[in-house]
Amino acid sequence: MAMNPFAINAYRTALSQSPGVTGVEKAVAKASVSEPKTSFVDSLKHSLSEVNAQEVKKDQMVESFATGENQNVHELMIQLQKAGLAMNMTSTVRNKVMDMYQSLIKMPF
Repeated sequence: MAMNPFAINAYRTALSQSPGVTGVEKAVAKASVSEPKTSFVDSLKHSLSEVNAQEVKKDQMVESFATGENQNVHELMIQLQKAGLAMNMTSTVRNKVMDMYQSLIKMPF
């Protein structure tokens, strides 16, 4: 989560003026806050493309195994598990986002 530079400067000023600030708190206050390199939407798009790539690879391996080109069952089963896990995690994240959306809708303002 990116913080406003104004808020960071105000926090640092308050910490430096406080007499009871410990060394750890001063180190935290002096630590540079880096801006996120990618946005949430970009991260989401990248994750979805990775899940799609896992599914495509799974489909190719299943087809290769069914035609007899590849006889390695172990690699096929590992890829099936990877693709299944990626899809389960994606649907779990989707469900959590939808739950949060429903909670926000029900909030009174």
